[in-house]
Amino acid sequence: MASRHSPTARHRRLMAELNRLRKDSGLTRVEVAERIGSTDTTVWRYETGLTRPRPSDVSALTDVYGVTGEARDSLIQMAVEARRRGWWHPHRQALKPGFDSYIGLEAEASLVRSYEPLVVPGLMQTEPYARAVIEATSVVQTPSQVEETVSVRISRQRLLHGPGDPIHLVAVLDEAVIRRQIGGRDVMSEQLEHLVQLGALPNVEIRVAPFSAGAHAAMDGKFCLLSFPEPEVPDLLYLEQASSGLVPDDPEQVSRYASMFESLCEMALGQEDSAAFIAQMARRFSSP
Repeated sequence: MASRHSPTARHRRLMAELNRLRKDSGLTRVEVAERIGSTDTTVWRYETGLTRPRPSDVSALTDVYGVTGEARDSLIQMAVEARRRGWWHPHRQALKPGFDSYIGLEAEASLVRSYEPLVVPGLMQTEPYARAVIEATSVVQTPSQVEETVSVRISRQRLLHGPGDPIHLVAVLDEAVIRRQIGGRDVMSEQLEHLVQLGALPNVEIRVAPFSAGAHAAMDGKFCLLSFPEPEVPDLLYLEQASSGLVPDDPEQVSRYASMFESLCEMALGQEDSAAFIAQMARRFSSP
């Protein structure tokens, strides 16, 4: 997969690598701090992601851990990239807390698995539909902040179309997503037609969970799972609430939601049947 480097994702991987290297070395944080002329609190902040180390700091740590050659160069370059600003950074004030971190992680993901019970996922929204959703949910935002949020949402959609290898998106949508009229009949018809077009892309899978399927494991709400190109990088879970977003750092919780997503796919309509249902509803909204 072509590289889509993100400062957020680079920082997360650097944090994990520094933690692993210290543990493999058998050294305590106090011992590492003494060797680099720092404090154990600083080493802890590097390993927990509270501080982004400078390239010179990483260089000193690689000397302590005996990392040389390409591995050392890679870690130092990772530190350089982690300290850059992502394209979304200037828009952080218009986003809910935590969502800027999600955008940074999404930017390097190879696979996004998304379950939505109420609205079309942001990666697949048309601009009029996105504006209608944001206006309805962002009750404290000014009109200019709404437009800024819409712009960020539409900009993210470049991940589906490149450059390089686009992200693979698998979305399970509750039937309510397809039936709920948002923004008016014309906006809804356009949005559903857009979903049909996206579902025809080789990197996009859309499945509808019908009302007739009854209760299921994900009825507590929406969630998103991110997978990355490198097999050693673990999957991540993103949970979004009305006023914030959360990336739980708990492998068991990630595994639980992955199982939930598999069960959703099993009870949902297949891709062809889902596309047919979405197209049918698009025609209903477009009819006078």
